[in-house]
Parts: sequence; C-alpha cells; structure tokens
Amino acid sequence: MKKNRVVIILTLLLAVTAAILLFSRNSSTLKKETTNFAVDDTATITRIFMADKASHTVELARSDSGGWRVNKQYCVRPDAIEILLKTMLNVDVMEPVAKSSRNTILKRIASSGVKVEVYQHVFRIDLFGWIQLFPHEKRTRVYYVGSATPDNLGTYMIMEDTDIPYITFIPGFRGFISVRYSPRIEDWRDHTVFNTAIADIKSVRIDHVEVPGFSLEVDRAGERAFSLKSLYSGKAISDYDTMKVLEFLSAFSNIKFEALVNGFSRQKVDSILGSKPFHIITLTQKNGKVITVKTFHRVNPDGESEVDGSQVPYDRDRMYAQINDRKELVLIQFFVFDYIVKPISDFLKAPAKTNSHLPN
Repeated sequence: MKKNRVVIILTLLLAVTAAILLFSRNSSTLKKETTNFAVDDTATITRIFMADKASHTVELARSDSGGWRVNKQYCVRPDAIEILLKTMLNVDVMEPVAKSSRNTILKRIASSGVKVEVYQHVFRIDLFGWIQLFPHEKRTRVYYVGSATPDNLGTYMIMEDTDIPYITFIPGFRGFISVRYSPRIEDWRDHTVFNTAIADIKSVRIDHVEVPGFSLEVDRAGERAFSLKSLYSGKAISDYDTMKVLEFLSAFSNIKFEALVNGFSRQKVDSILGSKPFHIITLTQKNGKVITVKTFHRVNPDGESEVDGSQVPYDRDRMYAQINDRKELVLIQFFVFDYIVKPISDFLKAPAKTNSHLPN
C-alpha cells in the first residue's frame, strides 16, 4: 500500500511538472523570446561572459567566498559588478528598432557590439519555488549590446538567433548602458593594493632605495605591541610615537592604485621594471602571505619647471608601481602612498619644547 502511494505521488509530481513545462512553452510568445534581456533574480547569476570583435573577453564568475573574479585571476571591483547586476535586473525594452533602420543597426551591432552570455543557478524541477530538485548551472541568456541611440537615452540590443533589435533603457535613468557591458579586463579589476587590518599584520618593511637613512621596519612584538627598527643602522628605536605607528599600520587597510598602465610596449615596461626602484614596500601578514610593491619614478609629463627655470625631472603627483612581481605597471598617486612611504623620522617623538622666557 505504501509503495503504491509513493508511486502515485511521484506520478502526480511528474505529471504536474510536465504540464507546467508544456504550458510555459505554449504560452511563451515570440515577443518574450526576443525581449527577455532582464534577469529577475540576479542573485542566481553565477557567471557572465562578454566578448567583442577586437578579441577582448572577460568572464566574471562568482566565487565561493561571495565575491567575484575576473578571468579567474583578479578580484572584481565591487562597484562595477554591482552596477552591472542592477543593469541586468532593471533593463527594459522601450521599443523595437524601426524597420527602415534595422539593417543599419544590425550591421553596427555585428561589427562593434558586445556579446553577453548569462549563466544562472537553476533547478531542473522547480514547482513555483516550493519543490526544487536537481540544481545545476545553465546558460539562460545570450544577447548582443550595441551602441547608444542618437539621443543617448537608449541602447540597441538584440537576442541571439533573432533578427529584431530593440532600444533598451533603465526606467528612471537618463543615459545609455552600453558602457556597463565592457569586455576589457582593466575595467573590472579591483584596484586594491593593500587591504590588511592591523590585527592581521605581522610586519611592514619600507625600503627607501634612494635615501637608505629613511628605511624602516615595523614588527609585531605581541598581540597589541609593535617594535620599530631603522634598516639603515640596524638598531631598534625604543622612543617612538606609538600613535603614529598605529596610524601608519592602519593605512594598509585601504590602499589602491589609480589605473593600469596601457599603451606601453613590452620593451618599455621591462625597461621601467628593470630600473632602480624608488621604494620597496613589503607587508607580511600573520598567515604568512607576503605582498610586495616596488615604486618607480614617472618622467614629468607636463614639462614642469622649478622657479629657477630648471626642469623638474619626475612627476610630483604620480609614480609607477609593480605589485608582487607581476609583469605589468600600475599608476599610483603620491597623495595615497604618502601615508605608507613615510621616513623613519616621522615616527620619532618630537623633542620637548622649552620656554626660554621663563625666569631662572
């Protein structure tokens, strides 16, 4: 009796599932198939692949930790992926492209559009969200993103294997959205250089290559204590300003580079990387991970001169940097890095002031 009951229940479930699938197929219209750009639940998106005709490709994949990785190499900028997911959630169709313009728009999308593939975590059996069985990753959408409309208030898009392009938009947003679908890796890479809390720092070493007397090392001496040493003399500094050291270490929780350096030949990049560094910054975390950054002078791009007319040789606002021996350069700002490339003299306590006017 029990076996028969189980068989009946399974048969009913399968029958209901088949009916739902059949109904959904029959009730779907060509319009929905050609305009279904939006993703109702972006939390189920596992991967996004984008490519253009210039051989630029990116794969944005959700990691186990909850963040995103681009091309399985680098962390994705949180703000960039957030904007893209909101775009995929809210994108809507304004109207189909007029028949008189379709061929022109189709050719334009074919030559310069971005192909977008969306993968989601779905269930082979999903009964109104009540019964969900057999989870797997599935490619749910493939479409192409074209250029902006002449008034810059819409974006041309077309679903794969269809021949009707549409003008899309985001309700309440005045502008086009094509720039949000970038297939260039540099537009997605997180710019973080250091993101380490004080509690996770084991040591920090700053080598001022051009001025060795400035060089220093801060080591963890206990759970809440640090030691300071001059790398030039090799001697420990006991009388230092504790608050200044803590401010210095806290800066390593949020240090970012400005941009990737593009447009340089491989020979020029190698030449800069092979030159004498300006600073060498080495941070060792308590878990053993080591992050090393080398900075390099940047030739003054503006031809700035001193008051006496002499040429300023190097950029006073920016310099180049190499992170963890990668064969690439990033651009960094003195305004940001000045917090961590301090000379050792900055940590010494100021001498006590005396008042010469006091009476004997």
